[in-house]
Amino acid sequence: MSDLFKDILHSDESLFLNPQFLDSDFIPPIIKFRENEQQYIAQCIKPILMKRDGKNLLIKGSPGIGKTLASRHVLSELKKDSNDVFCVYVNCWKKDSSFKILNEMCSQLNYKYVFNKSFDVLMKDICALINEKSLVIVLDEIDRLTDNTILYSLLEDIYRKSIIMITNDDEFLSSMDARIKSRMIPETLEFKTYNANEIDSILRERAEYAFVKNVMDDECFELISEKTFEFKDLRTGLFLLKESGEVAESLSSRKITPEHTMKALEKLNASIIKEVNDDNKDVIDLIKLNSGKTTAEIFKEYESKYGKSYRTFQRKIKDLEKMNIITLKELNKGREGRSTVVEFNQKMLADY
Repeated sequence: MSDLFKDILHSDESLFLNPQFLDSDFIPPIIKFRENEQQYIAQCIKPILMKRDGKNLLIKGSPGIGKTLASRHVLSELKKDSNDVFCVYVNCWKKDSSFKILNEMCSQLNYKYVFNKSFDVLMKDICALINEKSLVIVLDEIDRLTDNTILYSLLEDIYRKSIIMITNDDEFLSSMDARIKSRMIPETLEFKTYNANEIDSILRERAEYAFVKNVMDDECFELISEKTFEFKDLRTGLFLLKESGEVAESLSSRKITPEHTMKALEKLNASIIKEVNDDNKDVIDLIKLNSGKTTAEIFKEYESKYGKSYRTFQRKIKDLEKMNIITLKELNKGREGRSTVVEFNQKMLADY
């Protein structure tokens, strides 16, 4: 090949070997730096393997730090080890009602039914099937569930089970219906964010499997690892790795360079701006006008203007903090107690 074309990627070539390794839903063979957490989840499930009721578990922590991956990996291993346990995973963001979750359970358990059955009748049928064995069910994004009927049924009507709930909401357990909490008595497992070295190690391993050897410039890893650590969300890094590769391919480059990664970062920033504007514009507009006030003061205006709950407001505040759009500062006012001041990040002002 002449020097003129040596750096040009041909139409039948690709920088990717296994792009699925960069999908956020992909479950790698080993979940690095989450061995202790997986062991804890397994210990909660263990009594089921001895024909006893398992422990229920609430897993909490910020987005993109391995909660879902670790839980699904444990389920996958359980399926290999036992034929006496039904394993079900449901994302409550997508299946946000009891009936939708029940439908998903039927689908995963290959239970065929006529569509005019009521929830109660269908639940009775599926419980009869499950009670022939045992059940481990993971309810991801549990805070998105709009009603609690399915939780009552699982707790009351399944003989041997472990209910594993995953949430980003630190206050979820305190807001749980007291009657459910008293029946469930869940263990709590908190996932801490990855440190910078762990993030770099995970991303490099994923890239090693995903790309052709030596196609990515080391400076790209530094840019991507730094941005991922800033967001404390591994999904950010996976997106940037994949997007960097796709940008390089679109330009027929045989190497992924910092210029390609910078374009990926621009796309990430654009998507964040769109997400913020779509989902959180109401809160942002209030914070812009009330930067420096307390969360209580801003919520009072939010409730008056939009009529939404404190839980919704609190979730949006936490999302904006994670995106570095606002800063929360806790103040100790002595006898008056503690309060949290919200400050808008002025560097972001031009973008929103």
